[in-house]
Amino acid sequence: MSDDHERAVARHYQVSALTERILKAAAAAGLDTDRLTPRDLGPIDEFHIGGRAATKHVVAKMGLTGSEHVLDIGCGIGGAARYLASAIGCRVTGIDLTPEYVEAARVLSARTGLGDRTAFEVASALRMPFADATFDAALTLHVAMNIKDRAGLCREAARVIKRGAALCIYDVMQGDADDLRFPMPWAQTPATSHLTTPAQMEELLSAAGFAVEDIEDRTRHGIAFFRERLAASSGPAPALGLQLLVGPDARLKFQNLLEGLERGAVAPVVMMARRRA
Repeated sequence: MSDDHERAVARHYQVSALTERILKAAAAAGLDTDRLTPRDLGPIDEFHIGGRAATKHVVAKMGLTGSEHVLDIGCGIGGAARYLASAIGCRVTGIDLTPEYVEAARVLSARTGLGDRTAFEVASALRMPFADATFDAALTLHVAMNIKDRAGLCREAARVIKRGAALCIYDVMQGDADDLRFPMPWAQTPATSHLTTPAQMEELLSAAGFAVEDIEDRTRHGIAFFRERLAASSGPAPALGLQLLVGPDARLKFQNLLEGLERGAVAPVVMMARRRA
């Protein structure tokens, strides 16, 4: 993926003064912004289909004990990393292309008392600033849809985790139908949207040195999630909500994604893989 493409992806997610907006919205929601909890941040914290419930489901599949150093590839504002640190006890390092997301992740982790268990860096998933075999496990939640060089992502993930380590990928993948309607939450236009099928992803993971252990299609859960979300958003948006990340056309993006899920054009898929020993 070229630097120009990565800059275009980062611009899609860029929100000026994001940290200040989140803290202002949290205060408007009646929260103590100096003493936040991961639960407080739930309405905005995890920018993927299913939110916190999906994170719990995905992490449970990884079989973590809490002693691991986990890499979160495309960490956003750090919601999944804070869940891993607070609920499981892991030490977590997150990377993301978008500087505003990384800044927010650092501030929110500090204000939830998790700054000592989490670290965040601005970095590309194709050029990670880590030595070989640094991490005990890795996950990536709704990130690869923006990465054209999917083989490069798989190779780089294999490089930075230890042999025998788990990699969990939860992404929107290509279904049986075509012609997605844009904008989508991850892309305004097809130019920065790069979907693969589960079968293609399995081949790429295998070529990079992974054994795929489980593939789970979560379309039914995704449809229920967005139907509930859209029904609840018919009135005024809450002060603290995903519209702060997705933008003023959040409802349109969610409607387009729901339509794609219902047509079978896309599917949210969890893939569990393990670096071969």
